[in-house]
Amino acid sequence: MAVDPTWIEHRRGDRERLGWMRPEGEGFVVIDLLGRELTGVVDWFTAEETLDATGIGYLAEPYELLLDDGRWLCVRITEVSTDEIRVKREDWGAIDVPLLEHTVEFPIPERLRPLES
Repeated sequence: MAVDPTWIEHRRGDRERLGWMRPEGEGFVVIDLLGRELTGVVDWFTAEETLDATGIGYLAEPYELLLDDGRWLCVRITEVSTDEIRVKREDWGAIDVPLLEHTVEFPIPERLRPLES
């Protein structure tokens, strides 16, 4: 699924995209860069405030990916687009670990989730 053309893109002052506001009735539903709904129906001002407050920091957090064999792999998001989400195996900055990347669909599927601490 790609971004619906009715979604209204919201960017911060430096032009970094923070997410979208999906028109819903008389209000808007806030959607983050991973395609997750962050709110129910809210007004324009609340939608903008929500995206500004959320930012993009969550993209740097650890996630886990369910592999085809049923194992969970700790990963980091490396790239997000409206077509796909790219992740790499968490290597904690080690330079001698082979790079292992995976691509999942947008919006974020259930098999990619924030790592619970």
